[in-house]
Amino acid sequence: MGTLKIKRAYIDAEPEDGYRILVDRLWPRGVTKEAAAIDEWAKDITPSTDLRKWFGHREENFDKFREQYLVELDANPEAFAFAKHCKELLTNGTVTLVYGARSTTCNHALILKDWLLKHP
Repeated sequence: MGTLKIKRAYIDAEPEDGYRILVDRLWPRGVTKEAAAIDEWAKDITPSTDLRKWFGHREENFDKFREQYLVELDANPEAFAFAKHCKELLTNGTVTLVYGARSTTCNHALILKDWLLKHP
């Protein structure tokens, strides 16, 4: 079984990233497709536009954001299909969830990674 990692889109891709999945609804500003080295773009499992805008990457909103995003994931059939897909990819090696947020401690990729690890 491989490792599930997360990484900012603004950090150079490395071979040890394995299969790279962009988990943002919007393409990261200023990052070329070549530099991003994205294997797949999973827009369907990202936070809704309304939730993303409300959150605004403000730390004081993070706990409530986490609750709401988990509700969205649990109600999203695409999220369960994505979890299964990731589990299959992990049998071949590392999978890296790539995100564009500035904060490494206050972003939806952290929540998504935890959710994926708890859902077969």
